[in-house]
Formats: sequence, C-alpha cells, structure tokens
Amino acid sequence: MSQKNREGKRTAREAMHEQREKDKARDKRKRTLMVGGAAVVVLAIAGVAAALVANHKSEPAKPVAIPKGATGGDKLVIPTGAADAPSTLTVYEDFRCPGCGMFEKTFRDTVHSLEDTGRLKADYHLVTIIDGNLGGTGSLNAGNAAACAQDAGKFRAFHDVLYANQPDERQDKFGDKKYLLQLADKVPGLKTDVFTGCVTNGTYDGWIKKSAAAFSSSGFSSTPTILLNGKSVYGDQANPLTPETLKQQVAAAGKGKKPGTVTPAPTP
Repeated sequence: MSQKNREGKRTAREAMHEQREKDKARDKRKRTLMVGGAAVVVLAIAGVAAALVANHKSEPAKPVAIPKGATGGDKLVIPTGAADAPSTLTVYEDFRCPGCGMFEKTFRDTVHSLEDTGRLKADYHLVTIIDGNLGGTGSLNAGNAAACAQDAGKFRAFHDVLYANQPDERQDKFGDKKYLLQLADKVPGLKTDVFTGCVTNGTYDGWIKKSAAAFSSSGFSSTPTILLNGKSVYGDQANPLTPETLKQQVAAAGKGKKPGTVTPAPTP
C-alpha cells in the first residue's frame, strides 16, 4: 500500500471519529435540555400548587348558618315546647323516612298536647338517610325548609305540613323546592320573601349536613330514633310505645315537678 493510500484511510477514520464525537455531543446537549425543561415544568407545577394551597389556607372557611333558636351541641337541635318542661323527647328524623311519617301520624297529637301543657319539650335532629340510600335531595331540601320555618317561628306548623304531605320515599318530591314553597302556603304567614329566599338558596344546607354527620357518629343507625329523657323508647317490638304509654311515662317522669312555661305554638 502506498504512503498516499495509508494517509487517505487515516484521514477518513479521523473524519468518522470526529463525526461520532460531534454526534455524541449533540445527543448530550439534547438530553440536558430535555431534563432541564422537565425540571422547569415540575418546578412550575409545584409553584402553582403551592400558590393554590397558600390561597386556600388564606381563605377562612365559611361559618355554617344556624337557624334561630337552635340549641344543643354545635346548635344542631331545633326545640319545640317549653324549654323548662320536666321531660324531653329527642327525635332523630328524616322528612323522607316512611317510619318517621308513621311516628308522626301516630304520636303528633299526643306530643302536641304534652307540649302545650308544659309537660314535654321535643328536640328535633334533622338527618338525610334516605338521600344517602336512594339518592336525591328531598331529605336535605325539606330539612333546610323546616329550618327556614324555624326562623319564622313556624317550625312546628310546617313540620306537621311536611309529614301530612310526605311522598313515597322512592319519589324525591321534596327535592323540588317549588313544591316545598307550595306546601308553605298551608302555614299562614310563612311564605314571605325571606322564607322563599332561604328555601331557594339552601341557607341551612350546611347545617343539615352537619346534623346528619353528627347522627352518623352518634351510635344510632336508623330513623326515627326516639328517646325520652335520654332513654330509647321506640322500636321495641316486645314493648311497643303507644300514645297512652308515652303519656304515662311523661307523667311518671314529671311527678311532683312543675310544668314548663308554655308559649302557644302557631298551627297550620
């Protein structure tokens, strides 16, 4: 092989080597740019997330609106009857619950009579079990409307109207706020602009949800749950509660005690 040919081959090898080195350098720059770009994207996302968290933390949670006159822990109870009555009936109820409707039909007049004579007060806890089991918003909307009626001093009257017009639990008729407003016409003086706005806007939705959450952690699991002076008195098939036995138990608990001071309740 001539000297000239050897030099030509060496030059070609050198050129190939130089090209490979250039290719490696180019690929390395690409990888560096890609990694750097990804890091920038990650940092940008992290920055946005941090800003959102910071903004969220800086916004105080809205306080839950509470109906007028609500009592008890976290003010989740709507009371009826004389506050100083010697006996208390605690009622956990859902306006869509057929069992609650049956209790109301059976005991409503007895409870009203005992309240109106100062022997009994009732503490109502409004929950939303049927909404959770069957879907819909009737339990929530009816509960909110009842709380709106409480603001107007007409909870008991509207409470009775809701149960008197309770639909089948599978029909979420109480989910229709217009229907609830139609029922409000049955309570004289209830359907004002303030009440209508309260129902339409769901003013007490948060309060109802909080009441339902408290019921879930209470140890009770069904509605209606009825307690008399803290003792469960309803649902025992061996010793069923009747209007007469309720009167007897209230009389026994209030023996020798002064009846509470009664404020007449509006009626539908």
